Amino acid sequence: MAGKTPMASHDRSDDRTPVNRRLIRPNLGEMKEKTPGRGGWRKQTPPEQTNAESFYYLKQMNAKTPMVLVMTDGEVLRGVIEWYDRACVKVNREDGPNLLVMKHSLKYVYKQEDDE
Repeated sequence: MAGKTPMASHDRSDDRTPVNRRLIRPNLGEMKEKTPGRGGWRKQTPPEQTNAESFYYLKQMNAKTPMVLVMTDGEVLRGVIEWYDRACVKVNREDGPNLLVMKHSLKYVYKQEDDE
């Protein structure tokens, strides 16, 4: 070590400003919201209504597509969907009175032209 002079860490000749090296921890509440599936945290509840259902109903209503509605008891209804909401569907029929059908009593719905 005869020719080398050790330089102390505090003897810097450049103009750097000292940096605060304190550890910053995020709020745990914020972390739970950002990463719902990690570490056993509770997941967010899925939305009550999806856009797929509304897209399908709106497409059929605008085109006035003849539809077949199969009920849970096996009864088959045919008509055009006039409107819908979260709980029911209004069906306009040619062969009978218009009906307000509760969605929980529907088994499935499809286009009438697929039936023929």
